Amino acid sequence: VIMADDKDVLRDVWFGRIPACFTLSPEETTEREAEPYYLLLPRVSYLTLVTDKVKKHFLRVMKTEDVEEMWFEYEGTPLKWYVELTICYSCVLRQDTTGDLYHAFPSWQDTAGGKGEIYTMLFPVDKFDQFWAMNRKLMEYPTEEGGFRYIPFRIYQTTSDRPFIQKLFRPVSPEGHTLTLGDLLKELFPAAIYEPKRFQVMIHGIEPLLETPIQWLSEHLSHPDNFLHISIIPAPSD
Repeated sequence: VIMADDKDVLRDVWFGRIPACFTLSPEETTEREAEPYYLLLPRVSYLTLVTDKVKKHFLRVMKTEDVEEMWFEYEGTPLKWYVELTICYSCVLRQDTTGDLYHAFPSWQDTAGGKGEIYTMLFPVDKFDQFWAMNRKLMEYPTEEGGFRYIPFRIYQTTSDRPFIQKLFRPVSPEGHTLTLGDLLKELFPAAIYEPKRFQVMIHGIEPLLETPIQWLSEHLSHPDNFLHISIIPAPSD
């Protein structure tokens, strides 16, 4: 059973978005100046779902035969197609969100406009109620067990070439104690919880308290793949 307050959390995560601006590489040859393309993109989506719209926009100033393939990068760093946008944002883009280029994540309504207007995108993935009607059954567990057998999670780091950390982790200790986000990090990435603070631990753009039960986070902040994706980034300097 999902309580009303819990459903609000799920809904806020589902419809989370960040504004994005796509610009054509200055190395590309165009018939006239290419205007930036602004979108609101869903955090729980992928770059592959925006490719067609972005390509269509820039084809206005390019010849079709000149467009063989397309990829995205931010300040020289390629963005991976298979990584959800919220992870791209946290690990690659978040360290500079005050410039002209923002990357993001959106919803199911298409607003057409002219120069400088923002487009929101309607993705089938935004069918919140239909998704949770099915996914709720996949997340059920016996009450006496106190949680899932193991927490599906991945930890991403900006300071390592390792793609991610993934390991079996139970939400309850052998003694029956509820384990927290801090317990998970203490075992797998202890540097994230030690003082002085050198890292931020981000999930969907927020920094949860380390005392938050990992079971609750898994139930409420997981992605549609039911994995809890955790980004560890350097703490901002004063």
